[in-house]
Amino acid sequence: MKRVGIYCRVSTDKQDTDNQLEQLRQFARQQGWEITGEYLDTVSGSGKKVRPQFDACMLAASQRKFDILLFWALDRLSREGVARTIHYLEQLQGWNVGWRSFTQPFLDTGNEMTNSIVLAVLSAVAKQERVSISERTRAGLARVKRQGKRLGRPQSTNPSRTTLWRRSKTAI
Repeated sequence: MKRVGIYCRVSTDKQDTDNQLEQLRQFARQQGWEITGEYLDTVSGSGKKVRPQFDACMLAASQRKFDILLFWALDRLSREGVARTIHYLEQLQGWNVGWRSFTQPFLDTGNEMTNSIVLAVLSAVAKQERVSISERTRAGLARVKRQGKRLGRPQSTNPSRTTLWRRSKTAI
């Protein structure tokens, strides 16, 4: 019986991993796999964010605590771009740990012929989605600013603090 580790990630605390986790558990059972670890993060998958459960998952993989890592979709594993995402998957393979995307069944270690091409494209798409989200946020902030709404922290009502802040800012 193969041992499987499950990794789930959501981007905000307004979401939960329950939908992913339920289907991943069911899929693992249908495959006859034994679930030996579940790793659940609530954090953006982009950039240099700390993902403690992802780190724990990779450590467990390096210790061969499971044979396959199952995740919902490639963008749930990483949105760090082509090189970094492929690096994670190659690390898993180097530890003799397979991987499988639930919603992208063509992405698994058993499909070597298409993996390289598809991974490069999907990784780039995941990274572009992160860039698009950032662009939409900046556009929304610019629109609000054009409408005359004040953004950021409220100004201090203490005149000495305001003067000190302005002085320190001009000194820079």
